[in-house]
Amino acid sequence: MAGADPVEVWRDFRTLVVDRLDESRRQIAEVTGLPFSRVRALRRLRFGPLTHAALAEATMVDRPAATVTVDDLCARGLVVRETHPTDRRCKLVTLTPAGWDMLARADAVVPPPPPGWADAPPEELAAVARLVDRVRARGLRDTA
Repeated sequence: MAGADPVEVWRDFRTLVVDRLDESRRQIAEVTGLPFSRVRALRRLRFGPLTHAALAEATMVDRPAATVTVDDLCARGLVVRETHPTDRRCKLVTLTPAGWDMLARADAVVPPPPPGWADAPPEELAAVARLVDRVRARGLRDTA
């Protein structure tokens, strides 16, 4: 596979993963008892509190939909709204201990790999692991 086009390889790999997301989301919803949209919101809050507007942007929904999500998560005891320390017009949404627990339950769901993955030789899996580590480290550096 020498000379493989990185864009084409990424497109194929992304398709392999994305095409299987529906099953993963169903499993997460089953384990958590939450619609996947609520889990998505919890995941965005793992890096710290967000305003309603920032949560709406992070989850790619409009502000009224984000408010409905936050209302539901508050009612379930998974998040709390707090007054923003520098802008009293805004509320910050923060995970509660129960929210962190729910997030851990969602993160524990690891759907099985696609057919053929387990048949890959160890050296190929090791190469994929090295690539993922390198890309992840680069992503962390670029967002810091």
